[in-house]
Amino acid sequence: MFALSSPWWETPARAAIIYLVLLVLVRVSGKRTVGQFTPFDLLVVMLLSESVSAGLSGQEDSVTGGLLAAVTLIALNVVVAVMSARSGRLQRLVEGAPVLIGRDGRMYAAIIKRNHVPMMDVERALREADCKLEDMKYAFLEADGGISVLKVSSDPVTHRSGDRG
Repeated sequence: MFALSSPWWETPARAAIIYLVLLVLVRVSGKRTVGQFTPFDLLVVMLLSESVSAGLSGQEDSVTGGLLAAVTLIALNVVVAVMSARSGRLQRLVEGAPVLIGRDGRMYAAIIKRNHVPMMDVERALREADCKLEDMKYAFLEADGGISVLKVSSDPVTHRSGDRG
């Protein structure tokens, strides 16, 4: 149950390789992969998990092997999180950066299409921001897959010193 059937270092090495490859694949697949999941996205994630499980464990069935893989994955996640918190460049590489998908009441169809964003999601973001398309100043596809909408300021507020009202 606790005896490893392979050298102790093999399971962490497998876990590290699979972690890094999946990290790259998720980044390459686009922002919408990590954003709100559709049933299709959830199915892909579940199948992806199943497809790498044998490579992750190397058919290691011991509790020790499973724990080594789990500790390796969590440690890698912590290391990547700490390093990306300290380095803006690494953070953009790992997490991505916001993409401008619309400006001044005009949506950029080519950019939206390139980022695999359904127009229905853009329309939903406009509704959630209580913003008509013509009132939209900027629309961003955020690094996490969400869509942020900034409205044109229709009623500029001016603050004067001594003004309390």
